[in-house]
Amino acid sequence: MLSHAPGDTLGHRLDPRTKLAAQAAIAAVALARSTPAWLLALTLVCLVALRGCGLSVRAVYAEYRGVLPFLLVAPLVGALRFGPPWIEPAGVRDPLLAVYRTVLLLALAAAYVRTTSPRESRAAIARLVPGRAGRFLGLGVALVFRFLPLLRADLRRLREGSWVRLGDERRVDRRVVHLAVGALERAFRRADALALALRARCLSWNPTPPALSFARRDYAVLCLTGALIAAAVAW
Repeated sequence: MLSHAPGDTLGHRLDPRTKLAAQAAIAAVALARSTPAWLLALTLVCLVALRGCGLSVRAVYAEYRGVLPFLLVAPLVGALRFGPPWIEPAGVRDPLLAVYRTVLLLALAAAYVRTTSPRESRAAIARLVPGRAGRFLGLGVALVFRFLPLLRADLRRLREGSWVRLGDERRVDRRVVHLAVGALERAFRRADALALALRARCLSWNPTPPALSFARRDYAVLCLTGALIAAAVAW
């Protein structure tokens, strides 16, 4: 699965605060300007970002292929009508643009996860949000980044074990129940182990953060981000 991987790409060398600011700006532009022309421009921006982070479109698709079918339900539902003509093709446009916008933001999130360690994310959020709230939020983000891959791995092993025992020959509802119950059970076990580990290691609310500093490349990215916002406001 997609997770943080050390590297020397431009995305790895950027300050995490720069990456968070760029993501927030692109998300704001995507929400404010959801026309096909603007989404095409944001697609080019996302492709450049993926390139700078050493990620391919294929890798991002492999990560989110389980989510895409659920996203595509929205345009289909948008075309349905409770009465003649029952299906209105014009109703597909806005939900489809919203789905495409969501896919772009997911691609940016994948680039951020690949190039930013949980420790850096925690430090960046703690600096952006002052006080205890920032430390608490940063801790939560770091725990999610560390905890979610373990849950995904548990679910994958559970599914593979079910296939070995011919679980794919069961009815769909029984397969779903089996995987859901097993996933919840393992999630609770992981949560108990995490709570015990936090108590045993005396969780620190104010750990020594990694050194964060802006470089020329960060200012360049922030300037480009500002130009994108200015263009969205002007046009």
